[in-house]
Amino acid sequence: MNCRRATPEDAEAIARIYNEGIDDRVATFETRQRQTDEVRNWFDGVHPIVVVEDGGDVVAFASAFRYRDRECYKGIAETSVYVARAARNRGAGKIALEGLIRAAEEAGFWKLLSRVFPENAASRGLIRSLGFREVGVYEKHGQLDGVWRDVVIVERLIPSNLR
Repeated sequence: MNCRRATPEDAEAIARIYNEGIDDRVATFETRQRQTDEVRNWFDGVHPIVVVEDGGDVVAFASAFRYRDRECYKGIAETSVYVARAARNRGAGKIALEGLIRAAEEAGFWKLLSRVFPENAASRGLIRSLGFREVGVYEKHGQLDGVWRDVVIVERLIPSNLR
């Protein structure tokens, strides 16, 4: 498996993988499927997106998006990592997140953050292994299928960009 910067031509594969994550109900509050054109709009030239390929097929992606619009937060990005069902538990998520951390560093971000469902042990273990720390819990942060869900807040500093 190898990681590379994503391009708009990867939007179809990214949408497919993201939609599997939406359907599985273990990683996002989102319930509406995404279309390829919507994903293509993620490519703004500022916020990195990487994909992992296995045998020429995109099997995972990681993305970073604006945390807040205020100027003081311009170096903070929210991150997400999704792996195709068929490629889970084979290291693709780790490869994607490692690639995203490098890309975020190159883009000048000083902090990555995310929120993870407490019971998502695989994601929590992955992000912990790559230097993210759990900083708290948002209780009843949102509803998924009519059920209130908590999320664990995680962050990772990028020391080279903290000058």
